[in-house]
Amino acid sequence: MINVVILAAGQGKRMNSNLPKVLQPLAGKAMIEHVLQTVDKMDNVSKKVVVVGHQADVVRAHLSDNEDVSFALQQPQLGTGHALLQTLDQLDPSAEYTLVLLGDVPLIQPETIERLTAVAGDGMAILTTVLRNPTGYGRILRQKGRIVAIVEQKDATEGQKQIREVNTGIMLLPTARLASWLSELKTSNAQGEYYLTDVIGLAVRDGVRINSARPRRSFEVEGVNSKTQLARLEGIWQDHQAELLTEQGVTVLDPSRLDIRGKLTCGKDVTIDIGCIFEGDVVLGDGVYVGPYSVIRNAEIAQGTQVAAYTHIDGALVGSQAKIGPFARLRPGAQLADHVHIGNFVEVKNSIVGDASKVNHLTYIGDADIGARVNVGAGTITCNYDGVNKFRTVIEDDAFIGSDTQLVAPVTVGAGATLGAGTTLTKNAPAGKLTLSRARQVTIDGWVRPQKKQA
Repeated sequence: MINVVILAAGQGKRMNSNLPKVLQPLAGKAMIEHVLQTVDKMDNVSKKVVVVGHQADVVRAHLSDNEDVSFALQQPQLGTGHALLQTLDQLDPSAEYTLVLLGDVPLIQPETIERLTAVAGDGMAILTTVLRNPTGYGRILRQKGRIVAIVEQKDATEGQKQIREVNTGIMLLPTARLASWLSELKTSNAQGEYYLTDVIGLAVRDGVRINSARPRRSFEVEGVNSKTQLARLEGIWQDHQAELLTEQGVTVLDPSRLDIRGKLTCGKDVTIDIGCIFEGDVVLGDGVYVGPYSVIRNAEIAQGTQVAAYTHIDGALVGSQAKIGPFARLRPGAQLADHVHIGNFVEVKNSIVGDASKVNHLTYIGDADIGARVNVGAGTITCNYDGVNKFRTVIEDDAFIGSDTQLVAPVTVGAGATLGAGTTLTKNAPAGKLTLSRARQVTIDGWVRPQKKQA
């Protein structure tokens, strides 16, 4: 078993933000949430501890839904070694290792942690990487190929600064030795802090073998200290997600103009046009087409459905072979059956639309149950709200709703009924009959249109 400690106490001054650094959003969720998501995919975790410091209460509140996470307060912040020291009373002492992760290194992947665990053996392991420009990172010092120390940038000699293999800050340490090693850390360094990296020298002294692993992708170990770095990593991550989609057979018309801010699951022969945003948990069935600049959140769209440009879908279920948009909006609770047509400037909320029904133009459908093969004319509104309570409208199979109709709920339109254009329906419309309510049309002879008065 493994303890997991996530260091998340820093302020992040370079962010120039009132939001704690680890809560800055990347791909739709806070950076530390990405780290916890990776940890949740591990099956051998005994304890999860997040070290908080700057705006500790804000970070705790943000992570309050993570019931298996405990918190350790680091106050004041005296370095990474001091941070880990605050967690000792919360760790499982029987866990063989303690994994140290960083809340501002958000994209570490489960397979990389597995690789790090695999090389630890009966010693310890650190995750390293090689950078073209290693400025700012701790350098890995080796003798005869073995790691003997990590020297921080501010403490490195000119020769050591030429080393390109660097410490990522992610390491796997033997739990049984943590207390003794952390108690020996000193602040005799350029920053006057307790460096966690100094345990490397103590491990060498105690004969503990130090092994290392490297990530397959460099973005996994990129840290974020500024909004510029955050934006850069966002772009890298979105490019990676687009690459994964195309490898699965999805046609992404321009990978540089795709944003996935959650989980996107696609069937075969899916096509995604430019500028689309996917948030939360989205499922696209075989052959789905998503038109340009559409936003889809927490939705499921069945096979063969065509989503036209500028459509917003949020919390909806869409059946197969449907046609949605352009400029349509499906709000939470919308459930569309197969072969449904939802056209331009149509909004559907908390409603069921039956098989092969059509709502094609300039219409609001809220809190309604619409049967199969219904045609809803342009400008129709279900009046579902009296200012306090919501009421439902029922439109049964094969009904025809004329244009510019208002259905004042609660009201039912019977099967096969027709509502004349311009009707305001306040009572149930019987099945198979024409119902309409209009003022009588009149023409006023001799009427003159008003004219502007001359100055």
